[in-house]
Amino acid sequence: MQLIKRYILIGIIFVLMIGTLSHFVYNLTGNNDFIGFFFPVNESTWEHMKLIYFPMILYALFAIPKLKSEYPCITSALLCSILIGTFAIPIIFYTYTGILGQNYPALDIATFAVSVLLAFHSAYKLTVSCKADTQKRFLLFIVLLLGICFVIFTYHPPNLGLFSEP
Repeated sequence: MQLIKRYILIGIIFVLMIGTLSHFVYNLTGNNDFIGFFFPVNESTWEHMKLIYFPMILYALFAIPKLKSEYPCITSALLCSILIGTFAIPIIFYTYTGILGQNYPALDIATFAVSVLLAFHSAYKLTVSCKADTQKRFLLFIVLLLGICFVIFTYHPPNLGLFSEP
């Protein structure tokens, strides 16, 4: 059990660091259109969901081959946790801004951190319990579909609040 805990901790640190740095990459590359597919291009909630989604994809690509033999449910657990962490951002953001009436940068940062922790807590629990393993193909489909949506909606967002800057 210690191996999975170590990898969960590594994942938390990795996603927190890479996600935080990702916030600035688009501007640092001179607003490179290709880079924008993977990094936030504005301050919308949708674009901030990329801060967890893409770093967790990278982490999963690293962790799954190393853990799959000892933890056969790691793939489904990480797929599910990518979705949990990514969608926790708008849920937490819109909940706290609905209660407080506005957003605060410190709470936005906390929203990101809590979403990462929630994602990896879920990854741990689902790896150990194997509860998501029967849904592996469906989870993979949804994770890939979300990635396609990130690419399409980066430069062609629907006219919805999720895609507008607060």
